[in-house]
Amino acid sequence: MIGEIAEAHGKTPAQVMLRWHLQQGRSAIPKSVNPERIAANFDVFDFELSSDQLATIDGLNTGERGGPDPDSVTLEGFHRDIPEA
Repeated sequence: MIGEIAEAHGKTPAQVMLRWHLQQGRSAIPKSVNPERIAANFDVFDFELSSDQLATIDGLNTGERGGPDPDSVTLEGFHRDIPEA
C-alpha cells in the first residue's frame, strides 16, 4: 500500500510516511547519515496525501505487533554483539 501511494506521487515510501506524519500533526525525526536520504527527507513539502490515502495508511495499524517479542532479543537469540548488554 505505501509503495503504491509513493509511486502515485513519484516519491519513496519513506517520504510518504514522513508526509503522513506531518499531515497528521505528528513529529517525525528521521535519521540518516546518507546525504541523498537526508535530502529526500526534506523533499516532502511539494505534495499532499489525499484523505483516502491518509485513511489507507491509518488503516494499516491493526494493533498487532510486528517483529520479534522484545523479551526474545538476546545475544543468544540473535548471535550478535549487543554492546549495552
